[in-house]
Amino acid sequence: MPQSGFYAKVRRGLPALIGQWQRLGQGDADRLALILAETARVAKLGEPEATPSGATLLEWSAPDAGDAIPLWAARTATFLLVQMPARPLPASDDEACAWAYCWLRNRDFDRFETAECALPDHLRKPLATALKAAWTDRQGLRLV
Repeated sequence: MPQSGFYAKVRRGLPALIGQWQRLGQGDADRLALILAETARVAKLGEPEATPSGATLLEWSAPDAGDAIPLWAARTATFLLVQMPARPLPASDDEACAWAYCWLRNRDFDRFETAECALPDHLRKPLATALKAAWTDRQGLRLV
């Protein structure tokens, strides 16, 4: 099933997405974890039960941590990265899948073209293939 293959890529890409937030965010790990949790709450991207520690944030960026990362954290990291003036980009196909998946989860799009056009210009090409896969995955889940 295409959805399971895509979602596996998303899970493999989540640690790199969190790692980008850690590298580009300004502050120590505890401060970045606090910013991530508070942004999730304020932007309504999830409801963290508790604010994670900096150590937890570091654990989430480990390559094998994909299944341990809560969706609110990934969605919020994507939300913050997309707005950064540094214009960060995903560094791998798996990370691009994670970005695209979170992009679609963060906003409600009726059409693929709307989701694509809403991306910042610098992300349209790097996320083109991943966004199509994310859209297909999302539409497949709606049939259930």
